[in-house]
Amino acid sequence: MRVNAFAATSAGAELAPYQYEAGELGPLEVDVDVTHCGICHSDLVMIDNDWGYANFPLVAGHEAAGVVSAVGTMVDPERLAVGQRVVVGAIAGSCMSCEFCLTGRQQLCLSRDDTVLRGDRGGFASSVRASDWRFAYPLPEAIELQDAGPLLCAGVTVFAPFLRHGVKPTDHVGIVGIGGLGHLAIQFARAWGCEVTAISSSSGKRDQAVGLGADHFIGTRGTDELDRAAGTFDFILSTVSGDIPWDDYLAALKPQGTLCVVGMPESAIQIGPLSLLVSEKTISGGVPASRQETMQMLEFAARTGVRPLVETFPMGDINRAIERVRSGDVRFRAVVAAQ
Repeated sequence: MRVNAFAATSAGAELAPYQYEAGELGPLEVDVDVTHCGICHSDLVMIDNDWGYANFPLVAGHEAAGVVSAVGTMVDPERLAVGQRVVVGAIAGSCMSCEFCLTGRQQLCLSRDDTVLRGDRGGFASSVRASDWRFAYPLPEAIELQDAGPLLCAGVTVFAPFLRHGVKPTDHVGIVGIGGLGHLAIQFARAWGCEVTAISSSSGKRDQAVGLGADHFIGTRGTDELDRAAGTFDFILSTVSGDIPWDDYLAALKPQGTLCVVGMPESAIQIGPLSLLVSEKTISGGVPASRQETMQMLEFAARTGVRPLVETFPMGDINRAIERVRSGDVRFRAVVAAQ
Protein backbone atom coordinates (compact mmCIF):
# COMPACT_ATOMS: atom_id res chain seq x y z
CA MET A 1 0.00 0.00 0.00
CA ARG A 2 1.32 3.42 -0.99
CA VAL A 3 0.98 6.08 1.73
CA ASN A 4 0.90 9.80 0.95
CA ALA A 5 2.45 11.87 3.70
CA PHE A 6 4.18 15.13 4.60
CA ALA A 7 7.80 14.79 5.69
CA ALA A 8 10.70 16.93 6.87
CA THR A 9 13.80 16.02 4.86
CA SER A 10 16.23 17.66 7.29
CA ALA A 11 16.20 19.22 10.74
CA GLY A 12 13.92 22.25 10.90
CA ALA A 13 12.81 21.94 7.27
CA GLU A 14 9.30 22.67 6.10
CA LEU A 15 7.24 19.56 5.45
CA ALA A 16 6.95 18.45 1.83
CA PRO A 17 4.86 15.76 0.08
CA TYR A 18 6.36 12.31 0.54
CA GLN A 19 5.32 8.77 -0.38
CA TYR A 20 6.31 5.38 0.97
CA GLU A 21 5.26 1.76 0.65
CA ALA A 22 3.76 0.50 3.90
CA GLY A 23 4.58 -3.13 3.13
CA GLU A 24 2.62 -6.24 3.99
CA LEU A 25 0.33 -6.02 7.00
CA GLY A 26 1.52 -8.13 9.93
CA PRO A 27 -0.85 -10.48 11.80
CA LEU A 28 -1.36 -8.12 14.76
CA GLU A 29 -1.20 -4.88 12.80
CA VAL A 30 -3.95 -2.46 11.83
CA ASP A 31 -4.02 0.20 9.13
CA VAL A 32 -6.02 3.35 9.82
CA ASP A 33 -7.09 5.87 7.18
CA VAL A 34 -6.25 9.16 8.89
CA THR A 35 -9.01 11.77 8.92
CA HIS A 36 -7.44 14.04 11.57
CA CYS A 37 -4.07 14.32 13.28
CA GLY A 38 -3.09 16.63 16.11
CA ILE A 39 0.15 18.61 16.17
CA CYS A 40 2.03 18.24 19.44
CA HIS A 41 5.09 20.03 20.79
CA SER A 42 6.92 16.70 20.62
CA ASP A 43 6.37 16.67 16.84
CA LEU A 44 8.19 19.99 16.57
CA VAL A 45 11.00 18.65 18.76
CA MET A 46 11.46 15.73 16.36
CA ILE A 47 11.20 17.86 13.22
CA ASP A 48 13.87 20.18 14.63
CA ASN A 49 15.91 17.20 15.94
CA ASP A 50 16.19 18.89 19.34
CA TRP A 51 16.76 15.51 21.02
CA GLY A 52 19.42 14.48 18.49
CA TYR A 53 17.97 11.17 17.30
CA ALA A 54 15.44 12.04 14.59
CA ASN A 55 15.71 10.08 11.34
CA PHE A 56 15.05 11.86 8.07
CA PRO A 57 12.92 11.92 6.04
CA LEU A 58 10.64 12.31 9.05
CA VAL A 59 6.87 11.92 9.02
CA ALA A 60 5.80 13.20 12.43
CA GLY A 61 2.36 13.05 14.00
CA HIS A 62 1.29 10.83 16.90
CA GLU A 63 -2.30 11.95 17.52
CA ALA A 64 -3.99 10.22 14.58
CA ALA A 65 -7.73 9.57 14.36
CA GLY A 66 -9.56 7.88 11.54
CA VAL A 67 -11.19 4.72 10.26
CA VAL A 68 -9.78 1.19 10.22
CA SER A 69 -9.02 0.19 6.63
CA ALA A 70 -7.29 -3.18 7.11
CA VAL A 71 -6.63 -5.66 9.93
CA GLY A 72 -4.11 -8.45 10.37
CA THR A 73 -5.05 -12.11 10.57
CA MET A 74 -4.74 -12.27 14.38
CA VAL A 75 -6.85 -9.21 15.15
CA ASP A 76 -9.91 -10.04 17.27
CA PRO A 77 -12.88 -9.36 14.93
CA GLU A 78 -15.21 -8.93 17.91
CA ARG A 79 -13.17 -5.97 19.16
CA LEU A 80 -11.84 -4.27 16.03
CA ALA A 81 -13.09 -4.33 12.45
CA VAL A 82 -12.72 -2.52 9.15
CA GLY A 83 -14.80 0.66 9.10
CA GLN A 84 -14.53 1.30 12.83
CA ARG A 85 -13.57 4.76 14.14
CA VAL A 86 -10.34 4.59 16.14
CA VAL A 87 -7.49 6.72 17.40
CA VAL A 88 -3.77 5.83 17.49
CA GLY A 89 -1.70 7.83 19.92
CA ALA A 90 1.84 8.23 21.19
CA ILE A 91 2.23 4.49 21.80
CA ALA A 92 1.17 2.21 18.92
CA GLY A 93 2.29 -1.12 20.35
CA SER A 94 4.41 -2.89 22.94
CA CYS A 95 5.93 -6.33 23.43
CA MET A 96 3.02 -7.49 25.65
CA SER A 97 5.33 -10.00 27.33
CA CYS A 98 7.72 -8.08 29.61
CA GLU A 99 7.10 -7.51 33.32
CA PHE A 100 5.62 -4.07 32.64
CA CYS A 101 3.26 -5.17 29.87
CA LEU A 102 2.11 -8.20 31.87
CA THR A 103 1.23 -5.96 34.81
CA GLY A 104 -0.70 -3.43 32.73
CA ARG A 105 2.04 -0.81 32.45
CA GLN A 106 2.68 -0.92 28.72
CA GLN A 107 3.83 2.72 28.76
CA LEU A 108 7.02 1.53 30.51
CA CYS A 109 7.83 -1.26 28.02
CA LEU A 110 11.37 -0.85 26.73
CA SER A 111 10.24 -2.25 23.37
CA ARG A 112 7.15 -0.08 22.97
CA ASP A 113 6.38 1.40 19.57
CA ASP A 114 6.63 5.15 20.17
CA THR A 115 4.83 6.70 17.22
CA VAL A 116 6.74 9.96 17.59
CA LEU A 117 10.09 8.16 17.22
CA ARG A 118 9.28 6.04 14.16
CA GLY A 119 10.88 8.15 11.43
CA ASP A 120 8.76 8.11 8.27
CA ARG A 121 5.70 6.26 9.61
CA GLY A 122 3.84 8.95 11.57
CA GLY A 123 0.34 10.38 11.42
CA PHE A 124 0.85 13.32 9.06
CA ALA A 125 -0.19 10.96 6.31
CA SER A 126 -3.10 9.34 4.52
CA SER A 127 -2.70 6.20 6.64
CA VAL A 128 -0.99 5.16 9.85
CA ARG A 129 -0.26 1.65 11.10
CA ALA A 130 -0.58 0.43 14.67
CA SER A 131 1.93 -2.36 15.28
CA ASP A 132 -0.55 -3.98 17.69
CA TRP A 133 -4.31 -3.71 17.19
CA ARG A 134 -4.85 -3.32 20.91
CA PHE A 135 -3.36 0.18 20.65
CA ALA A 136 -5.90 1.33 18.05
CA TYR A 137 -8.60 2.53 20.44
CA PRO A 138 -12.26 2.47 19.40
CA LEU A 139 -13.87 5.86 19.86
CA PRO A 140 -16.99 6.36 21.94
CA GLU A 141 -19.77 7.78 19.78
CA ALA A 142 -19.80 11.03 21.77
CA ILE A 143 -16.23 11.95 20.74
CA GLU A 144 -15.70 13.55 17.34
CA LEU A 145 -12.72 12.52 15.23
CA GLN A 146 -11.24 16.02 15.29
CA ASP A 147 -11.12 15.90 19.11
CA ALA A 148 -9.83 12.35 19.43
CA GLY A 149 -6.16 12.77 18.51
CA PRO A 150 -5.24 15.38 21.16
CA LEU A 151 -6.98 13.26 23.80
CA LEU A 152 -4.55 10.39 23.05
CA CYS A 153 -1.49 12.50 23.87
CA ALA A 154 -2.26 15.67 25.82
CA GLY A 155 -5.45 14.23 27.28
CA VAL A 156 -4.16 10.93 28.55
CA THR A 157 -0.87 12.48 29.70
CA VAL A 158 -2.73 14.69 32.18
CA PHE A 159 -5.46 12.15 33.00
CA ALA A 160 -3.29 9.17 33.95
CA PRO A 161 -1.65 10.91 36.96
CA PHE A 162 -5.06 11.22 38.63
CA LEU A 163 -5.29 7.43 38.56
CA ARG A 164 -1.67 6.66 39.40
CA HIS A 165 -1.48 9.01 42.38
CA GLY A 166 -4.91 8.29 43.81
CA VAL A 167 -6.19 11.84 43.48
CA LYS A 168 -9.52 12.12 45.30
CA PRO A 169 -12.54 14.35 44.62
CA THR A 170 -11.88 15.98 48.00
CA ASP A 171 -8.34 17.01 47.01
CA HIS A 172 -7.17 20.52 46.20
CA VAL A 173 -5.36 20.27 42.86
CA GLY A 174 -3.11 22.87 41.25
CA ILE A 175 -2.63 22.90 37.47
CA VAL A 176 0.48 24.75 36.32
CA GLY A 177 0.09 26.14 32.81
CA ILE A 178 -3.00 26.84 30.73
CA GLY A 179 -1.88 25.55 27.34
CA GLY A 180 -2.33 22.43 25.26
CA LEU A 181 -1.99 20.10 28.26
CA GLY A 182 -3.14 22.44 30.99
CA HIS A 183 -6.50 23.34 29.47
CA LEU A 184 -7.39 19.64 29.46
CA ALA A 185 -5.97 19.07 32.94
CA ILE A 186 -8.21 21.79 34.36
CA GLN A 187 -11.25 20.17 32.75
CA PHE A 188 -10.34 16.69 33.99
CA ALA A 189 -9.69 17.94 37.53
CA ARG A 190 -13.01 19.76 37.56
CA ALA A 191 -14.86 16.69 36.25
CA TRP A 192 -13.04 14.57 38.86
CA GLY A 193 -14.71 16.68 41.53
CA CYS A 194 -11.58 18.38 42.85
CA GLU A 195 -11.10 21.91 44.06
CA VAL A 196 -9.06 23.30 41.16
CA THR A 197 -6.57 26.16 41.11
CA ALA A 198 -5.03 27.17 37.79
CA ILE A 199 -1.52 28.61 38.06
CA SER A 200 0.03 30.74 35.33
CA SER A 201 2.77 33.31 34.90
CA SER A 202 0.23 35.40 32.99
CA SER A 203 -2.45 37.04 35.12
CA GLY A 204 -4.37 37.75 31.92
CA LYS A 205 -5.38 34.09 31.71
CA ARG A 206 -7.59 34.25 34.82
CA ASP A 207 -10.91 34.46 32.97
CA GLN A 208 -9.81 31.74 30.54
CA ALA A 209 -8.92 29.40 33.40
CA VAL A 210 -12.19 30.02 35.22
CA GLY A 211 -14.07 29.41 31.98
CA LEU A 212 -12.39 26.00 31.70
CA GLY A 213 -13.53 25.07 35.21
CA ALA A 214 -10.94 26.39 37.66
CA ASP A 215 -12.25 27.48 41.06
CA HIS A 216 -9.27 29.74 41.77
CA PHE A 217 -6.40 31.33 39.89
CA ILE A 218 -2.82 32.18 40.88
CA GLY A 219 -0.76 34.55 38.78
CA THR A 220 2.93 34.09 39.55
CA ARG A 221 4.68 36.88 37.65
CA GLY A 222 5.30 39.87 39.88
CA THR A 223 3.05 38.64 42.70
CA ASP A 224 3.35 36.76 45.98
CA GLU A 225 0.22 34.69 45.31
CA LEU A 226 2.11 31.39 45.09
CA ASP A 227 3.93 32.14 48.37
CA ARG A 228 0.60 32.82 50.05
CA ALA A 229 -0.66 29.43 48.85
CA ALA A 230 2.02 27.53 50.79
CA GLY A 231 0.82 24.23 52.24
CA THR A 232 -2.57 24.23 50.49
CA PHE A 233 -2.36 21.66 47.66
CA ASP A 234 -2.69 17.89 47.84
CA PHE A 235 -1.51 17.49 44.24
CA ILE A 236 0.13 19.79 41.69
CA LEU A 237 0.40 18.91 38.01
CA SER A 238 2.99 20.87 36.03
CA THR A 239 2.12 20.95 32.32
CA VAL A 240 4.52 23.68 31.17
CA SER A 241 7.46 23.10 28.84
CA GLY A 242 10.08 25.02 30.78
CA ASP A 243 11.64 25.57 34.17
CA ILE A 244 9.65 26.66 37.20
CA PRO A 245 10.78 27.53 40.76
CA TRP A 246 10.65 23.97 42.03
CA ASP A 247 11.13 24.77 45.73
CA ASP A 248 8.24 27.24 45.63
CA TYR A 249 5.92 24.62 44.17
CA LEU A 250 7.01 21.98 46.68
CA ALA A 251 6.31 24.54 49.42
CA ALA A 252 2.78 24.94 48.05
CA LEU A 253 2.06 21.26 48.76
CA LYS A 254 0.61 19.86 51.95
CA PRO A 255 2.72 17.26 53.79
CA GLN A 256 2.95 14.08 51.68
CA GLY A 257 1.72 16.02 48.67
CA THR A 258 2.87 15.22 45.13
CA LEU A 259 4.27 17.43 42.38
CA CYS A 260 3.81 15.58 39.07
CA VAL A 261 5.76 16.87 36.08
CA VAL A 262 4.36 16.07 32.62
CA GLY A 263 5.70 19.13 30.78
CA MET A 264 9.34 19.00 29.67
CA PRO A 265 11.68 21.25 31.73
CA GLU A 266 14.45 22.95 29.79
CA SER A 267 17.16 22.08 32.31
CA ALA A 268 17.81 19.87 35.33
CA ILE A 269 15.31 19.96 38.16
CA GLN A 270 17.08 21.39 41.19
CA ILE A 271 15.56 21.45 44.66
CA GLY A 272 16.68 22.01 48.20
CA PRO A 273 16.60 18.73 50.15
CA LEU A 274 14.50 20.17 52.95
CA SER A 275 11.77 21.03 50.43
CA LEU A 276 11.35 17.32 49.79
CA LEU A 277 12.36 15.46 52.93
CA VAL A 278 10.89 17.18 55.96
CA SER A 279 7.23 16.81 54.96
CA GLU A 280 7.63 13.58 52.94
CA LYS A 281 6.74 15.19 49.63
CA THR A 282 7.07 13.52 46.23
CA ILE A 283 8.16 14.56 42.75
CA SER A 284 6.94 12.30 39.97
CA GLY A 285 7.25 12.18 36.19
CA GLY A 286 4.71 11.00 33.69
CA VAL A 287 4.57 9.59 30.16
CA PRO A 288 1.59 8.66 27.96
CA ALA A 289 -0.47 5.96 29.44
CA SER A 290 -1.16 2.26 29.57
CA ARG A 291 -3.94 0.67 27.53
CA GLN A 292 -6.29 0.54 30.50
CA GLU A 293 -5.64 4.16 31.50
CA THR A 294 -6.23 5.24 27.90
CA MET A 295 -9.53 3.41 27.64
CA GLN A 296 -10.63 4.83 30.99
CA MET A 297 -9.73 8.33 29.81
CA LEU A 298 -11.80 7.99 26.62
CA GLU A 299 -14.80 6.69 28.57
CA PHE A 300 -14.48 9.44 31.20
CA ALA A 301 -14.09 12.19 28.58
CA ALA A 302 -17.07 10.89 26.62
CA ARG A 303 -19.26 10.85 29.73
CA THR A 304 -18.18 14.16 31.28
CA GLY A 305 -17.74 16.28 28.15
CA VAL A 306 -14.02 16.97 28.57
CA ARG A 307 -12.74 17.98 25.14
CA PRO A 308 -9.69 19.70 23.68
CA LEU A 309 -10.26 23.13 22.22
CA VAL A 310 -8.91 22.76 18.70
CA GLU A 311 -8.20 24.79 15.59
CA THR A 312 -8.49 22.69 12.44
CA PHE A 313 -6.37 23.16 9.31
CA PRO A 314 -6.45 21.32 5.97
CA MET A 315 -3.62 18.78 5.72
CA GLY A 316 -2.27 20.78 2.78
CA ASP A 317 -1.76 23.75 5.14
CA ILE A 318 0.26 21.72 7.61
CA ASN A 319 3.24 24.08 7.50
CA ARG A 320 1.04 27.04 8.41
CA ALA A 321 -0.42 25.00 11.25
CA ILE A 322 3.05 24.07 12.49
CA GLU A 323 4.14 27.70 12.46
CA ARG A 324 1.07 28.64 14.49
CA VAL A 325 2.03 25.99 17.04
CA ARG A 326 5.64 27.22 17.10
CA SER A 327 4.54 30.76 17.79
CA GLY A 328 2.21 29.70 20.58
CA ASP A 329 -0.65 31.28 18.67
CA VAL A 330 -2.96 28.24 18.75
CA ARG A 331 -5.56 27.98 21.49
CA PHE A 332 -5.22 25.22 22.43
CA ARG A 333 -4.47 22.35 20.03
CA ALA A 334 -3.89 22.39 16.27
CA VAL A 335 -5.37 19.55 14.22
CA VAL A 336 -4.86 18.87 10.51
CA ALA A 337 -7.69 17.23 8.57
CA ALA A 338 -7.59 15.11 5.45
CA GLN A 339 -8.78 16.93 2.33
